[in-house]
Amino acid sequence: MTQTIRNLSYLVHDYDETIVFFTNRLGFTLISDFDLGDGKRWVQLQPKGAKEFALALTFAETPAQQQAVGKQAGDGVLMILQTDNFNRDYQEMQAAGVAFNEAPRHEVYGTVAIFSDLYGNLWDLLEPTAQ
Repeated sequence: MTQTIRNLSYLVHDYDETIVFFTNRLGFTLISDFDLGDGKRWVQLQPKGAKEFALALTFAETPAQQQAVGKQAGDGVLMILQTDNFNRDYQEMQAAGVAFNEAPRHEVYGTVAIFSDLYGNLWDLLEPTAQ
């Protein structure tokens, strides 16, 4: 038996501004954008080189969902964007206007820096230490 986590629901206030942020600033690929009616869409965004995982954008409708946009992990890191070349991606993301919350640091597990997405969720950009 094989199982995979295919999508993570990612709460948004606006589909289009989220697509622009992830594609233009983080280099993600838009892999689907289907109109479901009633203002809802099935939108999936995938990191460069990803084969199985994608973000599935979920429009925040209820008051609880609206309050959770940007706080999906509380005040902790929501996701780790793993790279095979930290310096390349760090430079590209900075040039694209991504807000890093700290300077890159070297940890036992790799090179990492925290950045914020357009809604304020925290992410790690991480190049793991070779093992």
